[in-house]
Amino acid sequence: MKGFSNNSSIVEDSNLPTEANGMHSDICKGKSKVDVSYEYSNCTLLSEKGIHHDDDSSSEAYNQEMIEREGYNYINGHHPSTSDSTEKVSSSQQNDGMNAIERLSAMISSYPTKRPTGRVVSIIERSPRRDGIVGFLNVNQWFNYKGGSRKDAKKNRSSLSVPDREYIQLTPTHPKYPKMVVLVKDLPDSIKKRLEEGDATIEMELVAARIDEWNEESPFPQAHVLHVFGRGGEVEPQINAILYENAICCSGFSPESLSCLPCVPWEVPQEELLSRKDLRNFCIFTIDPSTATDLDDALSIERLSDGISRVGVHIADVSYFVLPGTALDIEAQVRSTSVYMLQRKIPMLPVLLSEEVGSLNPGVDRLAFSIFWDLNSAGDVVDRWIGRTVIRSCCKLSYEHAQDIIDGKFDVESSNTLGEGWPQLYGQFEWSDVVRSIKSLYEVSKILKDKRFTDGALRLENSKPVFLFDEYGTPYDSVLSGREDLNFLFEEFMLLANKTAAEVIARAFPDSALLRRHPAPNMRKLREFEAFCSKHGLQLDTSSSGQFHQSLEQAREKLKDDYVLFDILINYATRPMQLASYFCSGDFKDDTDWGHYALAFPVYTHFTSPLRRYPDLVVHRTLNAALEAEKLYWKHRRMLPKNNHREGVRGRFLTGIFYDKDAAESLEGREALSVAALKYGVPCADILVNVATHCNDRKLACRNVKDACVKLYMWILLKKKEVLLSEARVLALGPRFMTIYIEKLAIERRIYYDEVEGLIVEWLETTSTLVLSLCAHKRSFKRGGPGNYRALEEVALVVRPNDLKEEHGMFGGSVNKCFTTDANAKRQCSGSSSNSGVDPGVFPLTIPLLSTIPVALNAIGGGDGPLEIGVRLYMSSYMR
Repeated sequence: MKGFSNNSSIVEDSNLPTEANGMHSDICKGKSKVDVSYEYSNCTLLSEKGIHHDDDSSSEAYNQEMIEREGYNYINGHHPSTSDSTEKVSSSQQNDGMNAIERLSAMISSYPTKRPTGRVVSIIERSPRRDGIVGFLNVNQWFNYKGGSRKDAKKNRSSLSVPDREYIQLTPTHPKYPKMVVLVKDLPDSIKKRLEEGDATIEMELVAARIDEWNEESPFPQAHVLHVFGRGGEVEPQINAILYENAICCSGFSPESLSCLPCVPWEVPQEELLSRKDLRNFCIFTIDPSTATDLDDALSIERLSDGISRVGVHIADVSYFVLPGTALDIEAQVRSTSVYMLQRKIPMLPVLLSEEVGSLNPGVDRLAFSIFWDLNSAGDVVDRWIGRTVIRSCCKLSYEHAQDIIDGKFDVESSNTLGEGWPQLYGQFEWSDVVRSIKSLYEVSKILKDKRFTDGALRLENSKPVFLFDEYGTPYDSVLSGREDLNFLFEEFMLLANKTAAEVIARAFPDSALLRRHPAPNMRKLREFEAFCSKHGLQLDTSSSGQFHQSLEQAREKLKDDYVLFDILINYATRPMQLASYFCSGDFKDDTDWGHYALAFPVYTHFTSPLRRYPDLVVHRTLNAALEAEKLYWKHRRMLPKNNHREGVRGRFLTGIFYDKDAAESLEGREALSVAALKYGVPCADILVNVATHCNDRKLACRNVKDACVKLYMWILLKKKEVLLSEARVLALGPRFMTIYIEKLAIERRIYYDEVEGLIVEWLETTSTLVLSLCAHKRSFKRGGPGNYRALEEVALVVRPNDLKEEHGMFGGSVNKCFTTDANAKRQCSGSSSNSGVDPGVFPLTIPLLSTIPVALNAIGGGDGPLEIGVRLYMSSYMR
């Protein structure tokens, strides 16, 4: 399900923090040469050496490199018993290492507030990030060095000849990277030509670079430029740079991959109609954002007797089209996920598959993987069925349509004709059938939600900015989004489907199931959050995820009149959380390590979005293997004499609600699972570890792209407005700077106010209060050392009270005339707005902790440096 926080990640992703836990991979990198199209190298994950192997000779294959460009081919071999586990030989050195780790872990547990320190002694592996540096070339420094001013540069072109060892400094856009040096002789010819012509506009362009070396003697790493994206103040170069930084494969699909697609027009083959359950007469529908084109999930519901509701989740059967080991499968592995960038997306699969034959479009027959649950009035699953189906969706609803139905705003009597923005209805169904189904699903979802939180789940979510775009794709405003009842409706059923799929594949393949885990929070950061809450009179119990949730709900009630502070609280609560990650079940022999902390599920995976997530495709194949193993097992049992049949063994011993462990671990069961795994291409544990690692890396990269795009569009919005007035909440105070939370954009920033011309700073330690005042005399130089004081305009946007005149500005506001000699500040003042509801502060300004202050935001950088969002105090004074 797309749309709510790209919601198919649903709670377990959208509620988790953005802090990385060190996951990385060097599987996919940019090209090592200058390429105008800068396509990223195709990389594969799985070995050429097949799936599972029984024979010892295959161990040599696993000692070879697991990552090869040709991908992997399946060989004819025996899939090993899933109950067998290979013992790993550990050396005495490994035991010593484990003992050292255990001692260190014990010390950390004993002193959770202390952080261990260490010293770098060697570099084991080169970071893939060194291949994806984006920044600006400081050519003006080079011009000044070569021939004085830029004006003289054009007159003295002979002075711009380049010796072999001359460097130009490169400033990365990422603040964590150091400045670098680039050999001028190694620059692309296009840049060298512009340098010789004295073209100083090179400094305004984003470039891609790679670190070549960083000697111990050098304070700066040496890099070389691979590509020029374009002007840093424009959207398209910034988007391309973001994709490059995160090694996103944005080239088209290869001809080999496209040759794997079905011919169009496509219809469901007759053999699939015969082998699958036919659900085309069921009232099934999709609900997605109005702009969604890849529809990978649908819902249905039936009311049975005795208060039982039969809910169905129907997922696009992508595994039918993407076969293991094909060129299309290998390319999907490399991409791993679709990448969403607010105004565009890069799909994991070709459009023909993701938006047409594989998408659950209304009014056409489509292949699906379905799960049905029989749920009682308490939300307990009393029975379930899993299998491959054929469905025909009766309509494509938008979120707005479904929310109107839930809210009772939809008039069934007048809805049978098209119009008013409502979708076409297909088949024999009436709108009353759809309305009844949605309302029934909503009632069941509320029961499931209450049950989940009673069982210990944790919800961490706060408001996020949503941008409003004009017809040209330019943001003109932003609003804070909340979650509607509809979001929770789908969330519950998607979570239940993912949990059910995880239970089945973990039963069937306990050593080679692709699962998803979420570890407990970072204890040190959790203690810091507890201290923050205690300081502000909030009680917090973090002994379990359930108790954590209850504490936050109590805080929500206590802060019901201060939703901004609660948003801040939730934002802080996410920081101790660790990232959820994919893993191979064989990597964690103790299944207590499989759990998902936030969801309070003992086992979990991703199943519901195979059109845009590769792990879901792997899970589909594993589920297919489990279904096939059940059929093979019972086919074998029916061939035995009747007196050999064991009573009480059910047909669905893996996929049903009751797990028959004896059947699964019997000789016949293990053989059936082995054959089925080979048929459907279930990767062995060694290969699956690589798949999980790469998918984690790509998912984190996708998140980084999304976050960077949010920042980019936020910057564009501010650039267009020139200045944006907002209220901010003070989170931290000190004698040098304050940390604030800006509600409108849901971001944190710092304001530094030390050593500012004409500004007096008084810090009252005992009360944690700051007082800012203006002084009449000006100071140009610091007393304690060299350098100038910063100008007041860098810290505050100051307006004259009697010059505030009403005029439509950014939000239908007013023009504020500023007493300042700074032309930029005057221009920014002319766009500010008092009618936006933000009044300027006055000097002297007293600022206690958690107080609300007016601020002015503006865009910084772009054409002359990294994109930044500047923030200053918004003040009024007669003295300036």
